[in-house]
Amino acid sequence: MPEQPIGEIPPLDGSLPASAGAGNGQGLSLYVHVPYCRVRCGYCDFNTYTADELGPGANREDYREMISRELDLSTRVLAEVGAGDREVGTIFFGGGTPTLLPAEVLAGVMDDIRARYRLSPGVEVTTEANPDTLDPAYLDTLARAGFTRISVGMQSAVPHVLATLDRTHDPAKIPDVARWVKAAGLELSLDLIYGTPGESIADWRASLDSALAADVDHVSAYSLIVEPGTKMGAMVRRGQLPMPDEDDLADKYEIADAAMTAAGLRWYEVSNWSKTPETRCEHNMAYWRNADWWGFGPGAHSHIGGVRFWNAKHPRAWSDRLLGGNSPAIGREVLSETTREIERIMLAARIDSELPLDSLAPGSEAAIRTFVKQGLLDAEAMAEGRFSPTLQGRLMADHMVRVLTDYV
Repeated sequence: MPEQPIGEIPPLDGSLPASAGAGNGQGLSLYVHVPYCRVRCGYCDFNTYTADELGPGANREDYREMISRELDLSTRVLAEVGAGDREVGTIFFGGGTPTLLPAEVLAGVMDDIRARYRLSPGVEVTTEANPDTLDPAYLDTLARAGFTRISVGMQSAVPHVLATLDRTHDPAKIPDVARWVKAAGLELSLDLIYGTPGESIADWRASLDSALAADVDHVSAYSLIVEPGTKMGAMVRRGQLPMPDEDDLADKYEIADAAMTAAGLRWYEVSNWSKTPETRCEHNMAYWRNADWWGFGPGAHSHIGGVRFWNAKHPRAWSDRLLGGNSPAIGREVLSETTREIERIMLAARIDSELPLDSLAPGSEAAIRTFVKQGLLDAEAMAEGRFSPTLQGRLMADHMVRVLTDYV
């Protein structure tokens, strides 16, 4: 059955409303989705596929050619709305497991991007990676191709936790990977997950200790979310695994923050810590700032000038549209001013000092004062006009957003 678009059906040629060119002169980010994985992890609901062969156009051998076609489409569409010369500040290869592709293919995609887009002198180029797909030669190839960051899916250092997550990599390899990344001259980010069923506090501390023992520049730590439709979701529904406990998740977040701080990393977004401001993930900052980005690949989402659109999810459907000379986008939404303002608050409230208090709607002043009294916001920051959640405030970020968006 063909995928059903949600929202407005975009034109086959991918053209955007003239209003989408309003952001010309601002930076642009690019996201490249690589949908291939060796194994689909039980907790994962991302758009990934384990098949080695998905047919011509959809398999790994044809991936670069399909991305090249979509790159051509994107530059044409942007030029049509007068935004064809935007400087690209960040590029992010996500998945899936981008590093299941040969390093030469990722390097080739970077060549194809350079041939079509003007990159900033300090462009940040990140790829996600599974530890077992990396070696020194692979990383050296990426570094020569212009990659600057590697985001390694560590998740945990404890074998039984990784087994519950269906992760297949050897946690003992993390120190080697960290050394190889640094030897290649790349920044190292490690991704962790806490709250896996059966994970003890001691397990979580062991994972933090292992991550922070590496020469890590950046750590992302996310609480496990049991998504419906996943293998783990079915196991929880059948009572084979317990649902993560909210108090346990809060305790582990506080433990993580204390460990990061002691190791010299500072939080800058609710789930992200960085050694310095320069080692923050600028690509994710672009998302959180509601900036413009174009997403390439199956299921990728884009946001250009207040227009959000998204590609067909299955690689076969995505490639068929491109091979037919059409845009792979199957759905589109032109965001209203109210929606854009609500999203601005939702995203900026998660970042330290990113939401100016004078940018909030009238009437929110009382709510801000209440948050300070409740210990959710830093009083000194408030006096300076900054929205800076305390540790408790980060745990209550969703609550503060709900209150503040009621005034929009």
